[in-house]
Amino acid sequence: MGKELVTAVFTPHDRVQFRERVRRCLDVLSEMLRSEPFETADPSAGLEIEINLVDAEGGPVMRNIEILADLGDPRFQPELGRFNIELNVPPRRLAGTGLGDFEDEILDCLRAAAECAHKDESRLAMIGMLPTLTPEHLVLDSLTDNERFRALDAEIVGARGDDFRIDIQGTERLVISSDTIAPEGACTSAQFHLQVAPDDFARYWNASQAIAGVQLALGANAPFLYGRQLWAETRIPFFEQATDARPAEFSAQGVRPRVWFGDRWIDSILDLYEENLRYFPPLLPELSDEDPVAVREAGGIPRLSELRLHNGTVYRWNRPVYDVAGGRPHLRVENRVLPSGPTVADTLANAAFYFGLIGRLADEPRLWHDLEFADAEANFRAGAREGIEARLTWPGRAATPATELVREVLLPLAHAGLDRFGVHPAQRDRLLGIIEDRCRTRRNGATWQTAAVRAAEGRGRDRAAALREMTQRYVELQRTNEPVHTWPVF
Repeated sequence: MGKELVTAVFTPHDRVQFRERVRRCLDVLSEMLRSEPFETADPSAGLEIEINLVDAEGGPVMRNIEILADLGDPRFQPELGRFNIELNVPPRRLAGTGLGDFEDEILDCLRAAAECAHKDESRLAMIGMLPTLTPEHLVLDSLTDNERFRALDAEIVGARGDDFRIDIQGTERLVISSDTIAPEGACTSAQFHLQVAPDDFARYWNASQAIAGVQLALGANAPFLYGRQLWAETRIPFFEQATDARPAEFSAQGVRPRVWFGDRWIDSILDLYEENLRYFPPLLPELSDEDPVAVREAGGIPRLSELRLHNGTVYRWNRPVYDVAGGRPHLRVENRVLPSGPTVADTLANAAFYFGLIGRLADEPRLWHDLEFADAEANFRAGAREGIEARLTWPGRAATPATELVREVLLPLAHAGLDRFGVHPAQRDRLLGIIEDRCRTRRNGATWQTAAVRAAEGRGRDRAAALREMTQRYVELQRTNEPVHTWPVF
């Protein structure tokens, strides 16, 4: 979520200054893109995985700060809810055994974290939304004790001026309201980062948008919330509604939401940062001590702190990232579409499919001429709602089953993309084989969860007991690192 804030009290003057600083940062970035050598070595990737802390019955454990203090690993950080933590996996090259090295490191990190959590009678659960959550778990007191999270809550609640209304119609319906953004803590994701050259950024972002619906169809893992069966990936509509800073009348007028798919293909990363400045008022107008113009004139590389902070409060499903590492600036596409879990193997299979597919589709700009942006967004909704049973639009293929589209069209492209990145063939085949087997069996995290709950209810359990039983079994099977399509239901 970013650094903690020095202060959480902002004035109108702070907001005016902040917008001016964002504009200055944007002007500097524009000049840098024309003249500054950005890092463009072999593609490097990074991962972030959000994790829930649960007790023996699968319920949330509100002790992230204490467990992280005991763990003492800077790769783990607290997240919004007191039952959330996040693993930030250091970036590495995709070439060779990069994906396998990612898997090994994540498994090692999770083993150490699980041992630490066990001392606190807790377990780790990588899942899109913890099925045992109730509204009583997601109140203001469940926010992590962090100045940034408290400030963010105050700013979004203040901007909205009313309770957040949640209304999701899925297999069942959920209607509820909240006076805090704390319910956002129910949404746990896996995020993929890919470093790209400035001239390539738009093509990679467009490709990421084009396949977002396919990603959700394959990777859906959040069918339950507050005891209701909703969408295959309920995290998508819930996150949008639980953090909607717009008053009702602004929403009716078509003001853009901060959780946003977008509304067009782009030509440059500057298009996205310009939209941020044009459409979204500052939420956390914390001013840095950097003058980016002076830094550039002195021959340095500016951090562009205000631009980055503002970008961090616009929740695009594919987000632009500017960063500096080793004294060199670089750009990344941050893919925020997928839920956490079910296993590390599933997560790396999702990553291999994403990296390989956009690595190939980025060289096919015809795609976003032939695929209407509105169809890409409709695919995104269909993938979240229907999961692996979704039917998706693709150039030359209207309303095609997602599994058919993947096996016949997209998997060969993903293979080619990983080859282009130099991924070892054995790792390519293993991870993309998991994707193919998901399509063949039509089973992902969402289908396993719903089948397991249905089986428990068939044995006489009520919904709450069935969700607890399913979550306990999920956590046990997750530790095997066997892909979810192989998991037994009973």
